[in-house]
Amino acid sequence: MNPARVQQILQQGLAQHQAGRVQAAAALYAQLRKLAPRSFEAHHLGGAAALQLAQPAEAEKLLARAIALNPRSPTTYMCLGLAQGSLGHNLEAIKNLRRSVELDANNYEAWGHLGSLLTIDGKLEDAATSYRKSIALKPVYAQAWSGLGSVLQLLSRSQEAITHQTRAIELDPQHPKARFCRAQAYFSMHCLDEALADFDAQLARFPDDLEARSYRLFILNYSSEVSREKLFAEHRIFGTAAAKTKPLRPQLARPPIEPNESKKKISVAFLSPDLRTHSVAYFLEPLLHHLDRERFEITLYHDHFCTDDTSARLRALAVRWRNFIGLAADIVESMIREDAPDILIDLAGHTGFNRLPLYAHRLAPLQITYLGYPGTTGLAEMDYRFTDEIADPPGESDAFHSERLVRFAPTAWSYAPPTCAPEPAQLGGQAGQPITFGSFNNISKLSFQTLRLWAAVLNAVPGSRLLLKSSGLCEEMIAPRLLAAGLDRSRIELLAATTTIAEHLALYQRIDVALDPLPYNGTTTTCEALWMGVPVVTLLGDRHAARVGASLLTAIGHPEWIALSDNDYIRISAELANNTAKRTALRLSLRDDLRRSPLLDHVGQAARFGEALHQCWKTNSRA
Repeated sequence: MNPARVQQILQQGLAQHQAGRVQAAAALYAQLRKLAPRSFEAHHLGGAAALQLAQPAEAEKLLARAIALNPRSPTTYMCLGLAQGSLGHNLEAIKNLRRSVELDANNYEAWGHLGSLLTIDGKLEDAATSYRKSIALKPVYAQAWSGLGSVLQLLSRSQEAITHQTRAIELDPQHPKARFCRAQAYFSMHCLDEALADFDAQLARFPDDLEARSYRLFILNYSSEVSREKLFAEHRIFGTAAAKTKPLRPQLARPPIEPNESKKKISVAFLSPDLRTHSVAYFLEPLLHHLDRERFEITLYHDHFCTDDTSARLRALAVRWRNFIGLAADIVESMIREDAPDILIDLAGHTGFNRLPLYAHRLAPLQITYLGYPGTTGLAEMDYRFTDEIADPPGESDAFHSERLVRFAPTAWSYAPPTCAPEPAQLGGQAGQPITFGSFNNISKLSFQTLRLWAAVLNAVPGSRLLLKSSGLCEEMIAPRLLAAGLDRSRIELLAATTTIAEHLALYQRIDVALDPLPYNGTTTTCEALWMGVPVVTLLGDRHAARVGASLLTAIGHPEWIALSDNDYIRISAELANNTAKRTALRLSLRDDLRRSPLLDHVGQAARFGEALHQCWKTNSRA
């Protein structure tokens, strides 16, 4: 080894690295490792360069070797943790980042990165602590302010989240995520104008941010001021942008011209961030449980830090389970291509943690969207969307979809009521007690149009009250909106989130009539109310999100609660409120109505779902 030559190459590599020519620097570090195979600097710097070049596997190898050569370098442990985090090796990543801050407790970057990985791992309080330590060490570190804001949002502390994201933006107006995250926090408080303004500002700075573009579409569904024509046009813009992203490999063809008769089963993969205790799981689990295993092989792709008992039950129904949380898109794409499913089903649409841009790369011969989102994806490469005739009427909805619609009869839904649900109790509005209307829908669904209509309902039933329950519901935020809509605050009761599902369901016993919001109906909340013996009144709208209530009520045999106008909605609500005998009977009969309905015909719905998959496969095989 020529020490002078080694030093010369090292200095050249550092110069290239500092000038931003990372590829050239990496080549010099590789040359250095050949000359000095035991050089800590050659391995450490080579690993850091590989990390910058989005080569986490190479970075992990080099940095592990660097640590073997020098086990007391805090920066090397930090970089190794980042590489392992990119590969989804979170436990090892967290361990190495903890080692980094043990060796150097003043490394604010390491504390920040540790906070990020703890967030992905679902350890939110620990993540918040790490971010706070980072901020204490460097109060102008925008990344830590934004990271802490994101954790606070996950903890349903939206106002604090907004404050922290605002500070991050003040420190770094070009921060790549702070506006996006602040928009999410605004949205969770139903501050739609503020959320959309932040998303527009984000896209003005980062026009290729497909995650922001997608989440913005999700929010537009909650606005009664956006026409379905405008909504579809916005989705098509997303589809066009996603189509411009580059896949790892050439796109897959559609199914073969002739189906492979030797292939006895069609492999079907479901991708969702909601394979946990979540609304989507209530409707997915019965389908998976009864889907014909002689015809289909099931793979489940989860994409969320939370896994729980529901996740375990779902996992037991699949031959393969993977969790993609924290993994880069190219790694997820590679893993799905390696599994090679015949059909890939999206269950998220434009909701949070979705992977829609990957579908533009056609990861499976047949791609379908279902359940988690009330509309089109906007992707030309998404072949089908599963729905029903009421939520998406033939001749009306097709023009507003990039997908072909497959309509189930009589309904698209298969609901599994929570086993912990208490029995329906007596009416809330007993003799001498006021009638109580109620909604347990997310606060984001409580549009001005909704609140104004509910004010008219209360006025039509003197002495009646309104019970609202949602996470993030706070007096200072909701009171001005209630007042603006004409609601008397003294007639409104606000309830915070409950600890358990059983406690949540028991609160329906206090409601006499449930009111469905618009333009974004409830789905799980409607089914919950009906299961607890509470009638639900809905207003039929012009798009899927505003027609789900009608679909559910038709499925259980109560179309008489579907209003065709505001006046109709008020009339139906008042009639139910004033008919104590009717409501008493419904308390005892509604659960049986659901049991007899297609919503709880799990075997039949799974058979229809399986047949739809098979027909879509056959149709495309012959195309």
